[in-house]
Amino acid sequence: MGAIRAQKTAARNVGLGLLALLLTLTACTPSTPPPGGSSQATGSASASSAAAPSAAAPSATASVPGDTDETGPPQTGDKVISSKIALDWSWPGPGRPFKATHENPVPISPPPAAPLPTLAAIGAGQHPAETPPFDQLSFRFSGGFPSYDVVFVPELLADGSGLPVPLPGTGAILRVVFRGAQAHTADGTASTVKSAPAPNIGYKALTSYAPAGDFEGVLSYGIGVGRPMGTVTETKVRVYEVEKIEQGQHLYVVAIQLDSTQWK
Repeated sequence: MGAIRAQKTAARNVGLGLLALLLTLTACTPSTPPPGGSSQATGSASASSAAAPSAAAPSATASVPGDTDETGPPQTGDKVISSKIALDWSWPGPGRPFKATHENPVPISPPPAAPLPTLAAIGAGQHPAETPPFDQLSFRFSGGFPSYDVVFVPELLADGSGLPVPLPGTGAILRVVFRGAQAHTADGTASTVKSAPAPNIGYKALTSYAPAGDFEGVLSYGIGVGRPMGTVTETKVRVYEVEKIEQGQHLYVVAIQLDSTQWK
């Protein structure tokens, strides 16, 4: 009997030793994360990654040199759809006009919408921090881009009558003619231009502007260009075309930019 009790005691001691060993091993083994979740350390790393700056491409709302001089405060949904330089810095002097051609169906939209690209607003602004610095006059159309010509002229003449259009205080005149465009309502009784700066703008390069005609799909403007001294090199011109959503409107902007380096 004594021998049997000794065997049972020994067996019990071995069992207790094995149990202790199992408990020790279990305490040293990391717990398994819950299904579908992460451990706390992994979750912190994910949150840090989400907060890190993204290297994605700029959004369509990023500013471009022609996307400036808005005629009202920005609104949710404003964005640039596309932009391009139609004319890089050059001098479109007499006999060497710059011409841009855009093909639009006629009518561009069914009635009661206007049949041609329609001038909706004009904006102006100075950009002294750009390289080169420039003054800008932007023409905002609805419906599409019209074709247009840009050229320096000795004087601004009114379409139809041929009479001079005064642009006092200017050293040169840049004439812009939009073709296949209008700035009046379908019945011809009112202007479609809802916002525009005063004619005497007063910048150094861009001094003033004036309309010169709006008849049978031809819309003309003169831009007065200043001169900082008696003799100066020709003022260079750049033209940007920007298609954008601005203040809830789908607009086609032709931005005329005048190099103002001579006035720095």
